Amino acid sequence: MSVSNILRAISDDKSIVLFNTIALASGDRDSDILKSSLKLTRKQYYSRISVLIKAELVKRQNGKYFLTSFGKMVYDFQVKVGYAVTNYWKLKAIDSFEISAFIDGVSKDEYNKIIDTLIDNQEIKKILIAKLC
Repeated sequence: MSVSNILRAISDDKSIVLFNTIALASGDRDSDILKSSLKLTRKQYYSRISVLIKAELVKRQNGKYFLTSFGKMVYDFQVKVGYAVTNYWKLKAIDSFEISAFIDGVSKDEYNKIIDTLIDNQEIKKILIAKLC
């Protein structure tokens, strides 16, 4: 098992949607419901679910699909990546400010205020501030 294998398992749009649907489903995780709700062909569905199972992200139990503990960790990671993509321009603005702050000698407090203003997710704020120190 490697990071590249795991990323490859969720790398295409249909796989990530299937993975996320399984993660967010509340009991409706059987094959027919997943296939129809995602509008996947039989072949698309089974090839992707097979990859997710082989990557040990998903398991099947009593005809239903669930995330493994490992899958839950990967799901949490990809949610953070999704947040970063959604907030890409805010993160670019923070990068620009960080560079000018370094050159102009702006304090950490001022830098933290910029992050606090632009980013609403506490976990992401913590990551950005930790990288500053």
